[in-house]
Amino acid sequence: MTAAPAARINALPGAREQLLEATSQLMREGDVIDISLAELSVRSGLNSALVKYYFGNKAGLLKALLDRDWQAIVTSVDALVHKEDWDAETKMRRHISKVVDTFFAVPYLNPLTLRMVRESDESEARRIADCYLAPMYRAYESMIGEGVRQGLFRAIDPQLFYFTVTGAVDRFFAARLVLKHCFDQDTLTERHRDRYREHVIDIIMAGILAR
Repeated sequence: MTAAPAARINALPGAREQLLEATSQLMREGDVIDISLAELSVRSGLNSALVKYYFGNKAGLLKALLDRDWQAIVTSVDALVHKEDWDAETKMRRHISKVVDTFFAVPYLNPLTLRMVRESDESEARRIADCYLAPMYRAYESMIGEGVRQGLFRAIDPQLFYFTVTGAVDRFFAARLVLKHCFDQDTLTERHRDRYREHVIDIIMAGILAR
C-alpha cells in the first residue's frame, strides 16, 4: 500500500479536473459553498482519497476551484480591456453581460471568495486579492477612464463601480430562497438569466453614460 497505489492514482486521466467539476456542480445545485467528501465521491465516481492526493485536503480543493474559476474570468476581462476595435461603452456592455453569465454558471463564486479570504492566512488572502480582485478593479479603472476620455462616460469611482456590479449580480443569483418563498419559483432558469442580464445592463449603463 505504498508506491503502487500512488502510481495508479497518478495515472487516472482527468481525475483532478473531474473532482473540481463535481465540486462545482454540487455547490451550484445545493446553493452552498461547502460539500462533504462523501457527496463528492458519489457525484464524481472517484475515491474521496483522491482529494488528499491532488489537493492535500478539502481546503486545498476549494482553493483550486477558486483558482480555476477566477483565472478564466481574469483572462477574459484582460482580453476585453485590450480589444482596440471596441469603444468603452461596447466593452462595458459586453463585460456586464459576461458577469451575469458567470454568476449564473458559478453562483458560489463571490461567497466562496469571501470565505477563502476570511479563513486563509494573510499571505493567501493577499494572493487571492492580488491575483483576482485587484485585476477586476484595474479593468474597471481602465474602461471607465477610457470611456471618460471618449466622452461616453461620466467620471465615476471605479472602486464603487466594482461593488455596484458585483453586488447587483451576486445578490440576484443568491436569491433562490427568496424566489421560492415569495415568488413560488424553485430555480433560476436561463430565461431569468437573460431577463436579468438585460435589466442590469440597462440600469448600470444609464447610470454611467455621459449623455
